[in-house]
Amino acid sequence: MEIFSDVIIVGAGLSGLSTAHFLNKLGTASTIIEKTNRQGGVIQTFKEQGFQGEWGPHGFLDNTPESQELLHDIGLYDEAQHAPLGDFHRYICRNGRLISLPQSLTAVLKTPLVSWHGKLRVLADLWKRPHCENSTIADWVYYRFGQEILPLADAAISGTFAGDFTRLSIDAVMPGVRALEKETGSVLRGLIKKKRAASGKQLSHLPAMLNFPEGMEKLTTTLSAGKNIKLNSWVKSIVKDGDLWHIQTDAGSFSCNDLVMALPVNQALKLLASFKAPPVAAIPTAKIVNVVMGLPASARIPYGFGYLAPEEEGRFAIGAMFTSQMFPGRSPKSVGLLEILIGGRRHPERLALSDEEIIRQTEMDIKQLIPIPEPPLFTRVLRPEHGIPQLEMDHPALLEWRHKMETDLPGLHICGFGWDGIGMNDMIKSAKKTAAAVKAGGRRQPEDAVVKPVYF
Repeated sequence: MEIFSDVIIVGAGLSGLSTAHFLNKLGTASTIIEKTNRQGGVIQTFKEQGFQGEWGPHGFLDNTPESQELLHDIGLYDEAQHAPLGDFHRYICRNGRLISLPQSLTAVLKTPLVSWHGKLRVLADLWKRPHCENSTIADWVYYRFGQEILPLADAAISGTFAGDFTRLSIDAVMPGVRALEKETGSVLRGLIKKKRAASGKQLSHLPAMLNFPEGMEKLTTTLSAGKNIKLNSWVKSIVKDGDLWHIQTDAGSFSCNDLVMALPVNQALKLLASFKAPPVAAIPTAKIVNVVMGLPASARIPYGFGYLAPEEEGRFAIGAMFTSQMFPGRSPKSVGLLEILIGGRRHPERLALSDEEIIRQTEMDIKQLIPIPEPPLFTRVLRPEHGIPQLEMDHPALLEWRHKMETDLPGLHICGFGWDGIGMNDMIKSAKKTAAAVKAGGRRQPEDAVVKPVYF
């Protein structure tokens, strides 16, 4: 027997759950199909012996209206723990030591991270003509701002994507900045123009990183409440017959008028390739492991958010979050907690190491940067199943393919991990747009690309 629902959402991760939430607000019910035995997708919290870490995202910034709306709707905004970026130093590893990143204009002028020649070279952006063609982030940063900014850009991208900025596409990762550059002829000129246009409005400030006392999984657990979710329903085939979509799973058959594919890019491509061949069969993903490390009180963890290490530093770890300083209650009293990221797009071979070897090399790496006179009290290696989608040079073509699919196949809506970014805010924002498109009976409405600030 086939089960009919006006809207079927494939995927019970953050994208699918958020789309269902915003549809409910618009008065439209939906059914969510999930292939695994749990909802939440990549969001999952680790708890053991009084230590709490994350298998997936460690938080998200409170600077996106759609995300704030969702948190208020489900009653989690006041419960969320806020770690303001303005209150916590962020560090970058340079020449084997941690240096605080500047957080004000005065600090930028004084920072030893960039020479005076390098700072003056940044100003040359005002006279650099935009290149219309797509390029890698590394090539784009070098052209616009010079050689000395490359390690900073590398660290920022590694911290976000666990990726390689010599492969990631500037058009895909930062479309808002590119639009600003093309419109005004310069990134700096465009930012100055935006600041002047915002004069008299609310003063800008650094956002806060959000998490919850019970961990990130609290968000998806709360979002799941009251939703019609069919777990253990692996999609075998999708067929369009007239105005109806028919979805065959190993747990039964479903049909609907509107089909939302709220899946990571590669999973969606597998299911939709039979309708129209995509420009690539799959995109690269970057897998990481998270080493959860509890440190005794004698360890002198720098005050702050954490650190990142550019590739040229030759470190074993991509970087680390100083979790216990940002979010209280993540470790026993007087015990510090680090979450250290290993692997990524550049070093997948490190994931093949044993847990013991990863811990050994991680300890050796961290001890060169942070004074740790006594052995760690707790270590666990978390190996997430999912990788981070990489928005590399073919990604703009994939977005064109998605637009064509949604145009040619009415009732199809594509969102999910990696389509419009990889951050939680990206997915929640895309989910609201998808819900609005379903309600309006059309495809997602285009909007001006937003300039996203870069935070380390």
